[in-house]
Amino acid sequence: MKGKQNNIDRRNFLKTMGAAGLGSVLAGCKGKEEEQPDTAEPVAEIEPEQTEFPHVPQRILGKTGIKIPCLALGTMFNLIDNQIILRSTLKYGVNYWDTSNNYAGGNSELGIGKYLERSPEVRKELFLVSKASRARTVAEVEERLQLSLERMKTDYIDLYYAPHGASDPAQFTDELKQWAESAKKRKLIRFFGFSTHSNMAQCLTAAAKLGWIDALMTSYNFRLMQDPQMQAAIDACHEANIGIIAMKTTGKTTISRFRLALETAADKKLIEHLLQRGFAQEQATIKLVLGDERISCACVGMESVAVLTANVAAVLDKTELTQTDREIFKQYAEATCSGYCAGCAEICNAALADLPYVSDIMRYLMYYNSYGDKDRARELFAQIPARVRNKLLSTDYSTAEARCPQHLPIGELVAEAVGKLA
Repeated sequence: MKGKQNNIDRRNFLKTMGAAGLGSVLAGCKGKEEEQPDTAEPVAEIEPEQTEFPHVPQRILGKTGIKIPCLALGTMFNLIDNQIILRSTLKYGVNYWDTSNNYAGGNSELGIGKYLERSPEVRKELFLVSKASRARTVAEVEERLQLSLERMKTDYIDLYYAPHGASDPAQFTDELKQWAESAKKRKLIRFFGFSTHSNMAQCLTAAAKLGWIDALMTSYNFRLMQDPQMQAAIDACHEANIGIIAMKTTGKTTISRFRLALETAADKKLIEHLLQRGFAQEQATIKLVLGDERISCACVGMESVAVLTANVAAVLDKTELTQTDREIFKQYAEATCSGYCAGCAEICNAALADLPYVSDIMRYLMYYNSYGDKDRARELFAQIPARVRNKLLSTDYSTAEARCPQHLPIGELVAEAVGKLA
């Protein structure tokens, strides 16, 4: 990050964020910042103007030329009853709100609509993103968009994703391209892209060749950084000047036992190293992702003000991760890979032609075990066709397990998912 910025002691800051909050730690952190010139570089950071609350730095979102905060609010929860998180994000310049048609059963978008109905002047400050959840046809994409506009009390959405959860480049059809162009001409959306957490490398590689994708959101974290195919795909999109938003940045595992601090030697080594450096683990993972200059923004689920302020602190902290820090993360990723599904669904699907949902089930189990989002995990699991769910416990997963690059105990995990999510 260039220019002058509030110099925040990371050891005291990150250790006390959960209890103290940003306001008490940053009391008196005022002063004139140097204004940064615009730049044509896709991810160049622009220091925001100083306000009462420090604002997170901004980066350019690829070919859109739009400045967005490098930290975005992910809203996979009920915003109707959590208006304070929306109000709090704006204090720190986190004006990128990411939602979807199906988040919290629609209550995420409805919560944004509730906020904008009361404070319509805020809309011009926002970079609002939504997605065409579960849309399988262009007609359904249009239906989802119209419903999202109605729910959020807005005439347009800044960035619209369709498909939401792309897993196959074949989904990027000419018909979808024509729809995106039409939606832009009708001024219903400003920019178009897609999200993906399955077969990410293939989807990103294909997108880089299309020419009509403005931005995309992909799973990306210290684990996926070790994948050469993923690195090549990120490179291709960056060279094509596609804005890249990172999600699932903490790299949380599917297996619950890997979440228990200090249970394994790898956990202990990572946590002790980060504590010595003055970092909290989840905030360090965000810093690691944003240390990649190809990434425009990290989209993080932040359901409470405490989590928001802790992540803002991590982004504002000027200390860069060292090569030793990165090596520790790499070692940790390698030591705990059998607890993390990397989303390479094509491998499981090839081994289990009748059950093309294994990667999805691993993700739902991660929501349950690592995110504590049990209701959403059950809701998503229930959307798997009944004919598939009925065969989950009687299927032989040995071939898929043998091919899995992460060496996941797939059969054991599927059984755990059935027990917890069914």
